[in-house]
Amino acid sequence: MKKYQTKIGLEIHVQLATKSKLFCGCSTEFGARANTQICPVCLGLPGSLPVLNEKALDLGIKAGLGLNCQIANLMQFERKGYFYPDLPKGFQISQFKLPLAENGFLDIYTDSQQNPYRFARIRITRVHLEEDAGKLIHKENCSYIDYNRCGILLLEIVSEPDISSPEQAYSFLTNLKTLLQYLGVSNCDMEKGELRCDANISLMRNGKGRSQKLGEKVEVKNMNSFKAVKDALFFEQNRQEKLLKIGKKIIQETRLWNDSRKETILMRRKEESPDYRYFPEPDLLPFSIVKERIDKIKKTLPELPSQKRERFKKEYNFGEKEIEVFVQNRDLANFFEKTISELRSWMAVESISVSLLPSLIKLTTNYLITDLSGLMFEKAVEFKDLKITPENFAELMTIIQKREISSRIAKDVLKIMFEIGADPSHVIEEKGLKLISDLGYIEKISKEIIEKNQKAVLDYKKGKESALEFLLGKIMAETKGKADPFKAREILKKILKT
Repeated sequence: MKKYQTKIGLEIHVQLATKSKLFCGCSTEFGARANTQICPVCLGLPGSLPVLNEKALDLGIKAGLGLNCQIANLMQFERKGYFYPDLPKGFQISQFKLPLAENGFLDIYTDSQQNPYRFARIRITRVHLEEDAGKLIHKENCSYIDYNRCGILLLEIVSEPDISSPEQAYSFLTNLKTLLQYLGVSNCDMEKGELRCDANISLMRNGKGRSQKLGEKVEVKNMNSFKAVKDALFFEQNRQEKLLKIGKKIIQETRLWNDSRKETILMRRKEESPDYRYFPEPDLLPFSIVKERIDKIKKTLPELPSQKRERFKKEYNFGEKEIEVFVQNRDLANFFEKTISELRSWMAVESISVSLLPSLIKLTTNYLITDLSGLMFEKAVEFKDLKITPENFAELMTIIQKREISSRIAKDVLKIMFEIGADPSHVIEEKGLKLISDLGYIEKISKEIIEKNQKAVLDYKKGKESALEFLLGKIMAETKGKADPFKAREILKKILKT
């Protein structure tokens, strides 16, 4: 048994998908020239008054509901006081005592060697709204400030220390990002600063009779990807364990992750809540969130990842691996379901037994996840730019199912469809790709292949089934994939028996 348990809690800041900031009408568009998207409210100039962005409130409630939280009856903003050069007011408008939402959870999927296909429930402490600070830009011996981000609306999501490993932290972030994108509350583009994460990690002794008190936590900042979060937590976990083994105490502090050196370095001693001098924001009075508003937003919730997992398992009899591929890629899942809908329609028109559906689902899944996704990744094409329609993809599946083309030819047809968006029947006709079913011709080619590969013939007669596949491969190569593989196999067996 390991000597220490790892306890990790995450603080995630998500930029909500609105066109204006949290307390003013300034634009949130990314990439604008420095200090062109600011106003007296952003900068906290004397006499300026903040006004809450109503859409931000609704998106925050939507996220809270998606995270199974209790939405507050009474919500309040407070001033969080601290000095940063890019925080012009000297404080941040945030929430502390009366946040937007509390006491939620997120069920996550973890895939690792230690825990394959394991689900875990991570509790959510709180979800609250707050404004962002500006941005420091360091050049040569000077530092410049861009205030465009001042007042950008953030949703902070704080988890309980229920995460037990760096791998699980990675899975939590992946699942959280997927959920927020399903909800449509944020694009979660980390390159644009729309999702940022700080991590708190501590080690607790294992074993009976040991105190269950958490160890001293260390906060880790400056992580710009989910992989960086995982790497930083692995480093910090090992660093703390080494210190504890030689009898040293862990000091509560904030550390920065240096990605190039793959280590954490001391930033400052950790502040506590009193250090921020929270007090109610005098320009924004507490207000109630009425039940009717919450109920109205609840009705707009889409099918969530957890619900899609259950439905795909029941409806398509998928294993956990396939389910997770579709859950994590909503566009792929939508394309798949539209394709299956087309296949069901084809089966009804052709009076084909529903017993064929499972094999069509499996065929479609394989070609989607492996072949089409591979082409899209190779060419950096997104679904919105895809030329292949679900209707044409379904038609290709029926052609393959009816054995009108071989699997090798199917891949060639798919590539042409990917490039020009053509109907598969037209591609097959135009390129002359139909299977050769002439038994006389296939028999002639088979005899030629057998004559040229006598060693494989002897191996097959000694009981090596792989030799038959070798000979079949030679026939398919000779006919450029056009020979009917099922007929060719039978003819080969017949000739080899004589």
